[in-house]
Amino acid sequence: MTKEIEKANVLIEALPYIRRFAGTTIVVKYGGSAMTDESMKKSVIQDIAMLKRIGLRPVVVHGGGPSITEMLDRLNKKSSFVDGLRITDAETAGIAEMVLSGTIGKELVQCLQSQGINAVGINGKDGDTLIAHKLLSDGKDLGFVGEIEEVNTMLLETLMGNDFIPVVSPVGTDSEGNTYNINADYAASAIAGALHAEKLVFLTDVEGILRDKNDPGSIIRQLSLGEAHAFIADGTIRGGMIPKTQCCIDGIKKGVQNVHILDGRIPHSLLLEIFTNEGIGTMMTV
Repeated sequence: MTKEIEKANVLIEALPYIRRFAGTTIVVKYGGSAMTDESMKKSVIQDIAMLKRIGLRPVVVHGGGPSITEMLDRLNKKSSFVDGLRITDAETAGIAEMVLSGTIGKELVQCLQSQGINAVGINGKDGDTLIAHKLLSDGKDLGFVGEIEEVNTMLLETLMGNDFIPVVSPVGTDSEGNTYNINADYAASAIAGALHAEKLVFLTDVEGILRDKNDPGSIIRQLSLGEAHAFIADGTIRGGMIPKTQCCIDGIKKGVQNVHILDGRIPHSLLLEIFTNEGIGTMMTV
C-alpha cells in the first residue's frame, strides 16, 4: 500500500504543473546518449508522448553528428572540424541531410507513433521553415554550415494545430536553394523563440550546470540570465558547458520563458524536471 500512496502523491504533486503548462509549447532538443542507447531512447519517447497526452504542444529538434560521421566514414569521406564545427562541402551537406532527415528523423517519428502519437518529420527546407545563410567561424569559410536568420513557423503551427508533433532536422536553406547543415542546439533555440515557447529543454549527457565540474552534487538548480553571464565571466561555467549555457542564454533572449539543461541518461528526466517541485536539472529564467 505504501508504494501505491507514493504514486498517488506523485500525481498530486504533478497536477498544478499539468494545469499550468497545458496548451503551452515545449521544444525538446534531443541529443546525446539518449539518442543511441535504446533504453534511454524509449524513456525519452515515452516522456514526449506523455507531454502530448496531457495537453502540451511538443516540438522535437534533433541532432545526429556521430551518425553523420559514421556515414561519411563508410563512404571513405574524411570528417574535418574547426572550433567544433564540421567543414561541409556540398556532398557532405547532402549526406548530412540524408542521415538527419531520412534516417534519424524518420526513426524518431516511428518511435513516437508506436506510442500512439501523431508525428511528422520535416527539415528546415520544408515550408522554408529555417532560412539560413553561410556561417563564418572567426572569418573561416566552413562551406555549407548555416546560421539561422529567420524561422517561418507556419508549417510547425499547422502540424501542431492538427494534432501532430513536428520532428525537425536542423537543415536549412537560403534564397538560392543552397542546403545548410545547422547546429541543432541553435536551431532548437531559434525555433523555440519563434514559437514563443514556454520551455526549451536540452537533453545532454551532463547533470546540468555545475559549480564544480567534478562534483555532480554542485548542480545549480536555477539561475537567471544575469547570473549565467556572471558565472561565465568568473569561470564557474567553463569549458564544454559554455556553449550549452550560451544556447540557453540565446533561448531566453529570443523570448523563451524557461530553458532547461537535463541529463537525458536519467529515466524520465523530462517528466521529473517539469512536473516535480525540485526538478533534476538546471533551469534558466529571465
